[in-house]
Amino acid sequence: MADTAHVTSKAESGSVSPWPHLWQLIRYRPGLYLLSGLFVGVLFYLFPLLPGLIVRRALDHLTGAAPVGAGIGTLIALLIGVGLAQALSLFPAVIFDVTLQLTAAALLRRNLFARILARTGARALPASPGEAISRFRDDVHVVHFFLSWTLDPIGQILASAIAIVTMIRIDPLITLAVLPPVIISLTIVNLASNRIRRYRHASQAAIGQVTNLLGEIFGALGAVRAAGAEERVIAHFQAVNEARRTATVRDVVFSQLLWSASANAANIGTGVVLLLAARSMRGGSFTVGDFALFVSYLGWLATVTSMFGNYLTQYRQVGVSVERLLALLQGADPETLAAPAPVWPHEQPAPAAPAVRPAGDRLTTIETRALTYQHPGTSRGIAGVDLRMRRGDFIVVTGRIGAGKTTLLRTLLGLLPADSGEIRWNEARLADPATFLIPPRAAYIPQAPRLFSATVRENILLGTSEGRIDLPAALRAAVLDRDLATLEHGLETEVGARGVKLSGGQVQRTAAARMFAREADLLVIDDLSSALDVETEVALWSRLLATRDGDDAPTILAVSHRPAALRRADQIIILREGRIEARGTLPELLLASPEMRLLWTGVADEEKEPHDAP
Repeated sequence: MADTAHVTSKAESGSVSPWPHLWQLIRYRPGLYLLSGLFVGVLFYLFPLLPGLIVRRALDHLTGAAPVGAGIGTLIALLIGVGLAQALSLFPAVIFDVTLQLTAAALLRRNLFARILARTGARALPASPGEAISRFRDDVHVVHFFLSWTLDPIGQILASAIAIVTMIRIDPLITLAVLPPVIISLTIVNLASNRIRRYRHASQAAIGQVTNLLGEIFGALGAVRAAGAEERVIAHFQAVNEARRTATVRDVVFSQLLWSASANAANIGTGVVLLLAARSMRGGSFTVGDFALFVSYLGWLATVTSMFGNYLTQYRQVGVSVERLLALLQGADPETLAAPAPVWPHEQPAPAAPAVRPAGDRLTTIETRALTYQHPGTSRGIAGVDLRMRRGDFIVVTGRIGAGKTTLLRTLLGLLPADSGEIRWNEARLADPATFLIPPRAAYIPQAPRLFSATVRENILLGTSEGRIDLPAALRAAVLDRDLATLEHGLETEVGARGVKLSGGQVQRTAAARMFAREADLLVIDDLSSALDVETEVALWSRLLATRDGDDAPTILAVSHRPAALRRADQIIILREGRIEARGTLPELLLASPEMRLLWTGVADEEKEPHDAP
C-alpha cells in the first residue's frame, strides 16, 4: 500500500511524463501508427476545409461576385466528390485506428499480466484484485485511446493555419476580431489542467473501489448470508457506489464544461462576423461567399480548438492512468510497461513450446533449511522448518487448523516470500523458487482450485498441445475418467461461471488432472481429498502411488488429515503453531506423539475406509 500511496502522490503532481511509454507503443507498430495518424490525425481535419472554399465560389457565382471560372454544375460535382472522398476515407481510418488501439491495449495488458505472474503469490498485486481489474480495463483504455490522438495536433495545426491564412487574405480585421474567443477557450482548458488531473484520479480510484468491493462480496456470499449481513453489505455498497458516482459526475461535468467553452467559441465568433461584416458587405469588399466561408471555418476552428482542448484534457488524464499502471509493475523497470512482446491481433498464438530441461535437472532431492515465513501483521506462519525429500517419497503434512500447513507448501514453492532459510534442489540453493519450481519440475494444486469458464479439456490443457501430454493417463490418475460419461458433453462440457457447475469433488479432480498432465517431478498437493468421498479418495491415492515404481516416480508432498493418505505416507510431518512437532510413519507417531493420537482420534472415526480401488 505504501507503493500505491507513492504512485498516487506522483500521479497528482504529474511528475512522470507518459511520453516515454507512448513512444514505445509508437515504435512497436510504426507503420500502423503512421497510417492511423494520416487518416485520423490529418485528413480528418483537412477535408472539412474544402467544402467552405467550394460553397464560397458557388455563392459568389450565383451573386455575380465571382470571376469567370468553373460553372455551378462543376462546383456541385466537386462538392459531392469531396463528400464521397471524405466518407470513403473513414473505412481505412476506422480499420487502422481500431487495430492500433487494440494492439497497444493487448501489449500493455500482456506485459502487466506477465509481471504479475512473475511475482510471488503474496505480493503479486499492490492492491486488491478488483482495483487491478479496474486498471487493466479503464486505465489501459485511457492510454491506448490517447495513443491514436497523438498525431492529431499536426492535423489541428495544419487545419487552423490554412483556415486562418485563408480568412486573413479575405479580411484581416474580421479575422483578428473573431480569433480571441478561440484563444481564450484554449487558455481556460490549459489553466484547468491540475483540476482535470485531480478529478480523473479521484474518479478512477473510486471505480476501482467499487470493482474491488463487488469481487469481495461475490467471493463471500456464504459468509454474508450466514451472518445475516445482507442489508449492511448493501448499504455499504451503496455508500461506496455513491462516492464513485459523485467522483465520476464531477470528472465528466468538468470535462464537458471545458468542451462546451471551446465549442461555444464558434457561436461567439459567428456573432462577431455578423456585426463586422455587414458594413463590408454593403461596400462590396465582403461577399456572401466570404461570409459563408467565414461561418464554415469558424465552426470548424471551434471544433478543432475544442478537440485540442480535449487533447490537453486527455493528456492530463493519461498521465494519471500511466502512473496507476506503473504501480502494478511493483519495482520493475518502467520500460517494462510497453516493452515489445508478441501479441496476436488476427489469430490465436501458437501452442507453447515444451519446456527444455537442462541435463541433470531431474529431481534427486529437495530440501528446506530453517524455512521461515510470517504473515504480515500476525504471529501466524512457519518457523525453522527443515524438510528433506528424495525422488519417489510420499510425504504427508498434517496438523490442526492454523498450524501452517498451507503456508509451508506455498513458501516452499515461492508463492510466499520466505523471511529466512533456504530451499535446495539437488543440493543447489534456489535463488527464486517461484520461477524455478514450475512444470515440469513441480506442479501444485491448492486446497480450493480455480477453473476457468472453458471446457473441461481446456481447463486441463491450459494452452498446452494435447499431443504433448498423456491426457487419458491424467484423467485416470485423477479418477475423472468415470465422471466424463455423466457430463453433458464429456471433455467438451463448459464449466465455470458460464456453463455447467461441477461438484466440489469434480472441480478438485479436474484440477488434479491438470497437475498430473504436466508429469512433474514434484507434486505439491494441498488437501486434495477434502471434497471427495472415501471410495474416490482411496482410488485416487492408489492410482497415483502406483506410478512410484521406476526412475520417473514423482515425489509427492501433500497436506492431508485423511486416513487414506496418512496410512500410505512414507513419512508424516506434524506441524503445530508453525513448527515441526514430530515426524515419522503413522505407526511410529501413534505410539510416540500425543498430537498425532489426538489428530487421529478426530479423523479416524469419520470414515471407514473400503478396500483399495484399482
